Amino acid sequence: MGQNAPDFTVSDTLGNPVTLSSVLPAHRGVVLYFNMWCPVCDSDMSYMRDNIIHQNPDVLFFSVDYVSGSVAAARNAEVSNGYDGSGFVVLADINEAVLKLYNATMGTTVVIDKNGVIQMNQDFWAEKLQSVLAGLP
Repeated sequence: MGQNAPDFTVSDTLGNPVTLSSVLPAHRGVVLYFNMWCPVCDSDMSYMRDNIIHQNPDVLFFSVDYVSGSVAAARNAEVSNGYDGSGFVVLADINEAVLKLYNATMGTTVVIDKNGVIQMNQDFWAEKLQSVLAGLP
């Protein structure tokens, strides 16, 4: 934590390129949640959707799908798991580039402030996430 976040460009599930450094200035922060569509991931994401996202409208929440293998498959997973329109932007990390940049695994949650500094990089922990988001400038 306290390190500059590595920049990346990856497609969302609609095929639009998303570049971290381009989206940061318009938000108080960004959350990356590394998702493999398992029951644990669903539980974590459901909690964020129901309890955290709406309290932080100026924070952009990404679900990083690093397992589906294609944009189309990631889109199918997003829709079939009920996350279309959920408040998460699902990113299709086809070659696990973002996963590797952040040394992430299933459930890793990264918070990056608007200045591009990592404020959290650990397994999902709701109370910690809420505390870090509350402390963002």
